[in-house]
Amino acid sequence: KSDDDKFTLKGAVQGQVVTRFPPEASGFMHIGHAKAALTNYLLAEKYGGKMVFRFDDTNPVKENPEYEVQILQDTATLGVKYDKVTYTSDRFDELLALMDKMLKDGNAYVDDTEKETMQHERREGIASKRRERTVAENLALWEQMKKGELTDSCVRAKMEVTHDNKCLRDPVLYRSVAAEHCRTGAKYKVYPTYDFACPIVDSLDGVTHALRTSEYNDRNEQYSRICKALGLREPMIEDFSRLNMEFTVMSKRKLTWFVEQKLVDGWNDPRFPTVKGILRRGLTVEALKQFIIAQGMSRANNFQEWGKLWNTNRDVIDPNEGSKCPRYTCVAQEAHVAVEIDGAPDLLKKTRPLHAKNLDLGERDFYCFGKRVLLEEEDMALVKDDEEVTLMSWGNVVFQGATRSADGKRITAAKARNHPEGSVKKTQKLTWLADCPENRVPVELVEYDHLITTVKPDPENPIEDVVNRDSKAVTMAWGEGACKNIKKGDIVQFERRGYYICDSVSPHLVMINIPDGKAKRNHLSFWARRDRLAGK
Repeated sequence: KSDDDKFTLKGAVQGQVVTRFPPEASGFMHIGHAKAALTNYLLAEKYGGKMVFRFDDTNPVKENPEYEVQILQDTATLGVKYDKVTYTSDRFDELLALMDKMLKDGNAYVDDTEKETMQHERREGIASKRRERTVAENLALWEQMKKGELTDSCVRAKMEVTHDNKCLRDPVLYRSVAAEHCRTGAKYKVYPTYDFACPIVDSLDGVTHALRTSEYNDRNEQYSRICKALGLREPMIEDFSRLNMEFTVMSKRKLTWFVEQKLVDGWNDPRFPTVKGILRRGLTVEALKQFIIAQGMSRANNFQEWGKLWNTNRDVIDPNEGSKCPRYTCVAQEAHVAVEIDGAPDLLKKTRPLHAKNLDLGERDFYCFGKRVLLEEEDMALVKDDEEVTLMSWGNVVFQGATRSADGKRITAAKARNHPEGSVKKTQKLTWLADCPENRVPVELVEYDHLITTVKPDPENPIEDVVNRDSKAVTMAWGEGACKNIKKGDIVQFERRGYYICDSVSPHLVMINIPDGKAKRNHLSFWARRDRLAGK
């Protein structure tokens, strides 16, 4: 099957599909939410339908208008388009009326059983002592709840106490909450649960396909029964797998811990799975879309590899044809070697394409040649005396010796002779910078690793036990003169170092490394250099 064949809806009628994305505004969007938003949007688009954006604001304690703004921003960044923005609270009066109906029809009851006891009874299949209250009793107690006079009670559906599916063991539909709502203030004293509100509002909003992650599978029958009990049109439920990523936690509580412990820069830290974090690290929206479409509507809850996503991203930003990445050169400020080249041409300013295979990207000024050039020390560590190498965009030189530290690990200087007639077929290809003031654009190269050390973190284990406290590395480098033209948000390739996205331009360029999906580290990376010096 092609990816498009896997990305389908059952019973979909062209032009009539309505999906919905119902986030709770209680935190930042992460990659899992992004999958849900894009899945709903892309399927609605595929069938010529529309998507409803609905904030699930049924819990006044958690709802925060600031998160609404952030979620809407992230959704726009993802390119998700929707027919309208609604709130579950828009229908609070209708939900109350439908709760009245449930009680009048004998399909629900008011229960003041203590929380722990109720949990025990549901677990063991024991009926609540309040289950046989009369309709009149329940309606009277419900009126007290609505007025805020009865704060220790909830309303439960009368379903099946001993059903194998514990979600059907008289679930809670309404509860008293002594908190003001950010949109409705103190008007309401009771609030619907998500399980009660969701099927009702889906039906009233005209949703044809309710897409839910497979963790809600046990609640699907509950969803159906609520619609039937109220005589509402029942949307079709489509399950898809929840997005789990290796070496990643999605829990808001655990991510908050990282922020509070100052182990990250904030909610947009490039190591975070938040939408802001992954895009800041250089992930493109197009790559994320392709990654999600490739998963289709699979229900298999596997842990996805970041490498696959970053590999898709690399193909988007730097395809074999029509590369979108300008290429530049830089060398480490501290870990470089000044090489004197005998017989080298004089320093020269030339014009070079930003990418040899895509001239549409434009040109740049390039300072080349000169008697003295700067090379990466990590490259020089691999070069032998009298070895002939190729300096990219120059030609061949033959190394004639290097000055080393006492332990032989550091190289402080080297000499070479120009050999323009040499063959480039079997030589090492090295990047370099002409040693001139113009090639002193300061560049901060930032590399990141996973925040945790386990591939599949156990949600029951303390997050402190699996923290990777060596997940950020900074290398200061000198960039070629043309680097001064790089702007915030630009994605470029530093030749032989990898892809980078510009995070800021002041007081100097800060460039974040974009993973390329390869398991092996680039030998010019901070960590590879550290390992070499440590003898690893």
